[in-house]
Amino acid sequence: MKKELLMGTALVSTLGAASVAEAVTASMSGNHQTGIEFDSPTSGTDTSAQINDNNFSVSLSETTDGGMTISSSFKVMDENTKEDYDAGFTLAFTDGSKLDVINAGNASGSHAVSVPGSAGAEGVTVTSTNSAPTGLDFGTASTVLGFEYHTASDFLTDGLKASFSYSTDNGAAPGTTYKVDSHAAIGVTYVTDLGDTAVTIGAGYSDSEGSKTSTRPTADANGTHVGISAVTGDLTVAVGFADGDKIAGDSSTVEVDAEVVKAGVKYVTGDLTFNVGVASGTAQDGTLGTAGTTEDSKDVTSASVSYAVAAGVTAILGYTDVDSGDEGANDTTDGSAWYIGANMSF
Repeated sequence: MKKELLMGTALVSTLGAASVAEAVTASMSGNHQTGIEFDSPTSGTDTSAQINDNNFSVSLSETTDGGMTISSSFKVMDENTKEDYDAGFTLAFTDGSKLDVINAGNASGSHAVSVPGSAGAEGVTVTSTNSAPTGLDFGTASTVLGFEYHTASDFLTDGLKASFSYSTDNGAAPGTTYKVDSHAAIGVTYVTDLGDTAVTIGAGYSDSEGSKTSTRPTADANGTHVGISAVTGDLTVAVGFADGDKIAGDSSTVEVDAEVVKAGVKYVTGDLTFNVGVASGTAQDGTLGTAGTTEDSKDVTSASVSYAVAAGVTAILGYTDVDSGDEGANDTTDGSAWYIGANMSF
């Protein structure tokens, strides 16, 4: 912890020393979630295990005399990477627009509609060669050397926001692992009211190019997605569709042509939140440079009940069932899983 605090102090001091002695404004947030997962594979032995998800983040920001806000953040702990200092800077302008620079991400993924599903931490492991995705933003590859520009609200028309992003490579020669050389993407979100219903439509397109020694894919990473969410009182209903290509595999040696359909419902009543979601993904995958011909599939059904025990404390009961196929054959490593646990956030 001493190392993280020293690093945070150094970063704050660097940003604040430009014109004044005091540090920038810093805030902390995070969560601690822990619970038990019960796995029931289609073939094999039922198992149970403790599942943890712990995150601690520090956000830094300051406003210039001209009204522009400069912000960044870093995460000092999570279950997978232990530390994450990769965030760049965000410049928020007085007209409501903003610019993300360094590791800015992909504008298409930024506008993917959120589709309800289980709030639990359960997961079902399928055959490692199954390339079927279940998210709407699977075709949004980018590099850290780029930017993303976000328009202000009501861009061109009331309720419309848009983003554009671009990134390039680090100049290194192609190696045995596929790497993204450049990307360009655009995303839009439109919000309107239809009577008592708030409707959100999100869509995006991304195109990336990459390279690998002596081998090029038949199609680089790219993708299109569109989704719609409708909120009426305590009820949320959302659907989404995505189609595109991605480069996958442990050494990025598999090219995947895929599509996803998702739908979900969330209902809030008092301290209880009910989530139900379904996702269906299909893909044809092949060795880099060779298009796939047989189909992988993944059909996911999930549900959860969350109860607000106290401020910042939520108890969660979740369930997920996965039916999958790999290279046109039934995948016997799929199955179902339950999760029971609690999340404490601050």
